[in-house]
Formats: sequence, C-alpha cells, structure tokens
Amino acid sequence: MSTDRKATELIHHPYEAPEGFASPVVGVHKASTVFFNSVADLRARRWVDKSGYTYGLHGTPTTFTLEARLATLEGAKHVILAPSGLSALTVVNMALLKAGDAVLLPDNVYYPSRDFAQHEMAGWGVSHRLYDPLDAASLRAQLQPDVKLVWLEAPGSVTLEFPDLPALIATIREAAPQAVIALDNTWGAGLAFAPFELGLDLTIHALTKYPSGGGDVLMGSIACRDDALYEKLAWTHSRLGLGVGMNDVESVLRSLPTLPLRYAAQDASCRRIAAWAQARPEVRRVLHPAVAGSPGHEHWAKLCTAAAGLVTLEMDPAIPSGKVDAFVDGLKRFRIGWSWGGPVSLAVPYRVNGLRKLPQPYEGVLVRLCIGLEATEDLIADLEAGIQKLRG
Repeated sequence: MSTDRKATELIHHPYEAPEGFASPVVGVHKASTVFFNSVADLRARRWVDKSGYTYGLHGTPTTFTLEARLATLEGAKHVILAPSGLSALTVVNMALLKAGDAVLLPDNVYYPSRDFAQHEMAGWGVSHRLYDPLDAASLRAQLQPDVKLVWLEAPGSVTLEFPDLPALIATIREAAPQAVIALDNTWGAGLAFAPFELGLDLTIHALTKYPSGGGDVLMGSIACRDDALYEKLAWTHSRLGLGVGMNDVESVLRSLPTLPLRYAAQDASCRRIAAWAQARPEVRRVLHPAVAGSPGHEHWAKLCTAAAGLVTLEMDPAIPSGKVDAFVDGLKRFRIGWSWGGPVSLAVPYRVNGLRKLPQPYEGVLVRLCIGLEATEDLIADLEAGIQKLRG
C-alpha cells in the first residue's frame, strides 16, 4: 500500500470498537465536527432537547451526562453548562433582559455580578436596583413593573447573611408575577436545601467550587424545570458560542460522587473553626449561617442542616487593617487566593468600605476563611499562632 493510500486509510479506517464497554468513569467524547448518516439526518437532528448531537459546542455524550447528573443534584429538569459561574450568571441576564427592563440584586450580591449590571447592562439600557436581602419590605419597594429578573443569594457573598428565601419568593410572586426568580446556589451545592421546592425559577452554580472540588477547573451551570425557560436560555447560550472543555467535564464528573462527603467534612471543620473564633476577643463577630447571632441564622435553621465551608471573621475595629493583613500573610496552612471549595484552605481580608451600597453594620476588617480538607486541628493551630502574633 502506498504512503498516500495509508494516509487515507488512517483517516477512514473501518474498525469500530464493540459496544457494551462499561466502567465507573464516563467516556470523554471530544468533538467539534459531529458526523451525520445522511443529509436528511443533518436537517432533522436537534440538540436543544438532547435527542441528538449536531456540533461539539452543543454537546457530546460527556456533557449530556454531566448535565443530567447535575439536574438530579439540583432537583431540576434541564441544565446548561457554561465556562464559569460568572458566565452562567451572564447568560441568564442576557437571555431574560432587554432595554427598558430592570434587574434586582441583593446588596450582598457576588461583586462581579453587580459590576456587570453597573457597566455592560447599563450600557444596553437595562437598569438595576439593590435591595436588603434580610428585609422583605426593602425588596417589595423595588418590585415595579419594569422588573423582569430578581436575583437571590443564600447566603450573601463574603458576609454570609442568610435570607428568608420563602418570604422573599412569596413577595416577588405577589408583587411582580412577571419576574423570573433566580438563585445563585453555589454555596448550597444542591445539598444544603432543595431550591426548586421553594418555588423559584432557576439556579446557577459555580461548578468551579464544590462540584469540581480540586481548585483546578472553571465551569458553571444553569438549572431550571420549565421547558420554555430552558429553551430561551439554551438558545442565548448557543448564540453566544459558549462551550466547555471535555477534560474539564470529565474532572467534574469524577468529583461528583465524593461531593456529599467533601461538603460534609468541610462543613464540620468550618463549624469547629467558627466555634474557636467565637472565643477570641480579637474577633468582634463570627459570620456563619449556622452560628447563632449571625445575620439570618434563624432563616438558615428553618431551611437547612448543612452549612458549607465558609466563615468570615469580623475583626475588632481597633485592630488596624495593616495588622490584619499581616495576620493573613503570616498564616502557613491557609493560602491567600480567590475561590473556595477545593482541598486547600484559603484566607482573604476585605475592607468594608465599598463592599456594600446600603447601610451595613460591619466595622472591622473582614477575613473570609474557606475551609479545605486539612486536619481541623492544624488549621486551628495555624490561626491561633497568627492571633498570637497579631496580639504582639
């Protein structure tokens, strides 16, 4: 056989592996081009209902499998994958809002989401307003006819206030039935509570966090139950040309079976660290939904049993911010870095100025701790050593 013929045979080789192979790991199907059996097949096949494959950007068996498993986790019917949690938020905003519409955001919203509303969406003629997530009356006052989307967070970013979700959802349904209700459920991870049982319309996850679990994958998801809402979101997602890498999908699929175990372990460790911090005079307040006295604790207690692995320490206002920064710099087990949900514990200091738009009760520098999978005793010893240096 000539070299030229071999080139053709290597591309169009007749061998096909037998069917029936099964293992614990989902196969990684990579594709841009997807083959069709005929022109009629090409014209008839649909991807949006996941009845077939049309192009790699629209899904392969690997992504369809992850989407189905995430739908089960969240209690949804449909799931769409996005390149990051922030891109999932963006798809929802772009699919559901147009010029003249308004979106409502909790004052403790994930900051990049507020930033997107202040810049890109404002430039497109979409306005935004903030509400106090712990005050249903504050929300009701903002629910005008122009509101087409309301975002909820449980708990809020950095300061971890836990809202009365049933009360907020009931308020929106009564005062603004035209509005879609969306929840950033990254903290809950599909485990802390059942979001769709509360009557909201969609959720997003930063799969970067707990579902991935390794601190090495960027991905997000959008979940919903309504068919028409799903198609609206899916077509916007498609027109934006968003896709995810199959090796990243494989990583999340491999991590999902251990998600409940990791989540429970990080939750338990975080509660022990929160209890330690409550006894420290250098800490003015411990912000953690499961801690009595933390804002919204009573709402968390009615809805949840789990509480994830995040705790924020509001330091004594008498401690200068430079000293708090030095405290974080001096930690050995806690690394400095964004995100959470991975095996390595993280610490980041926040200055309260500019963190909120509405009046807020925080005075000292905030230190958010993201608890990983290290031995809890080692983490407490690290914090204790840092506090001793801080006092000195």
